[in-house]
Parts: sequence; C-alpha cells; structure tokens
Amino acid sequence: MGDFAVHIAIGYEIGASRGDHSILSAMNIRDDELFATFGRSITNLILHHRQDLERKRQTTSPESEPKRRWVDGTPEYSLHIYGLRKLFPDARFVHIVRDVRAVVRSMLNFHRVAGTQLVPNEEKAYKYWLRTVRACIEAEQAYGPSVVYRIRYADLIDKPESAMCSLLDFLDEPYTAQCLEPLGRRINSSNVPDDFVPDDPTTDLELVDQATKLSAELEAASQSSEPSPAVADALQAKFQQRAQYVAALDKTYKETQRLIRILEKQSRDCD
Repeated sequence: MGDFAVHIAIGYEIGASRGDHSILSAMNIRDDELFATFGRSITNLILHHRQDLERKRQTTSPESEPKRRWVDGTPEYSLHIYGLRKLFPDARFVHIVRDVRAVVRSMLNFHRVAGTQLVPNEEKAYKYWLRTVRACIEAEQAYGPSVVYRIRYADLIDKPESAMCSLLDFLDEPYTAQCLEPLGRRINSSNVPDDFVPDDPTTDLELVDQATKLSAELEAASQSSEPSPAVADALQAKFQQRAQYVAALDKTYKETQRLIRILEKQSRDCD
C-alpha cells in the first residue's frame, strides 16, 4: 500500500492540476480527504473479508467477536510511513527493535519458512536492516510516541506481560491473558539452526560496524518524547519527490520508445 499511496498522490495532482477546470479542485476536494476516503474503503473491505481469511487459516472460533482493527506487519512499510498516514490518519505504528545480528540470521534463513530467499547474502541483509530501521527512527522523530511506538524484541521474550500491557496502552486496547498466547513460541525465528553463524568474508565490515553500533544505541537509548515538525516536513518532501519521480516514469518510457523507433528507422535507412 506504500506504492498505492504514491499513485493516489499522482492521481490527485492530475485531478487538480488545472484549478477550477479540474474536477477535484472545482469540487474543493483536498488531497487529505481523497487519501482518507481510500483508506476507509480499504479498512471496510479488509474487515468485511476477515472471515474469509480465518476460514482459510482455520482460526475461526464460536467465541470470536468481530474485530474493529486490523494489523499488517509488512517490513517494507517502514519505508512508507508518511504515505500510510495519509491513507490511515488514525493508524498507529509499532517499531520492534531487535539486535541486528539476530535479524540478519533470521533473514538469511527466511527460506526455511517461506521457501524463497528474503536477501541473497549477509551484506544485503545488513543494508536492508539499516534502511528500514533508519526509516523507523525518522518516523519516531517526525510523529512522536503517540503515533510510533518503539518496543524491544527482548522485552517481548523476557518480560512478555509488561511489554504487552505497555503496547496495548499505546493502542488503547484492553489487556487479557490471551494476548500472551502468540508469544508462547519463538516469534519471527525463521527456524534458524542454533549453530548457524553468518560469516561471509565478502561482507563490508564498515557496514556491519555501522549496523551494530546503531543496534546497540537503540537498545540503550529511549525514544524521542516529542515530535519534530522539521523531520515531518522532510518525510513529506521525500514522499512528494517519490510521487514526481514515479509520475515522470511513464513519460520518460514513452520518450525512450520514441527515440528507439527513430534510431531503428535510421539504421534501416542506412542499410
């Protein structure tokens, strides 16, 4: 849905580009309103089809009640928090901080669970971790702890009840003992063998050093307590730049195709 948000931004720019001669501008439809309307439709669609998912996963029980909220744990959403907030203005984001070495081991063994490789090698795993975690830190700084909540993976394992209570307070949801049931087994383990040690001699050691230092800092330091308007503005600018880049791709592609046809014709004429 991160890319989907980008395409909504592109659509809005097209639909409002000619002032009152464009339908969105003429009807005084703001971009925030358009985004939120799409977001509400997505939420309604997902909640409506909840039972279909549970039936496929065989998780429906007679005691289950209709859920009012849904959760998506896609890691790539770390890179799209601004756009997701446009779609879902009331969304809350949870940044789970885990030791980078454990994350790398998990990513390199992801194929044991999913059957496909998440990353091709150790260096790519460290780069992926740095990219997504830095994006989460930016979001923490931009929107503050009322929107983005940092929780330590180690606390979920070592102090599950207090960690879960704290998380549910952030989400304004009540705590029950059943909330701990998913933590009864190792989470996000990727079936990593106990003796597995990533040791690729081609991995950039400076990159590893950057990641391990940032990982240690996050484990020790507290989350920023106040949002930063300057960082929020920077995230907005990045999103707008991304939308402009994607919008220009089609035009660039068509121009490239036109130039190829011209060159091919010139080549045939020379022959």
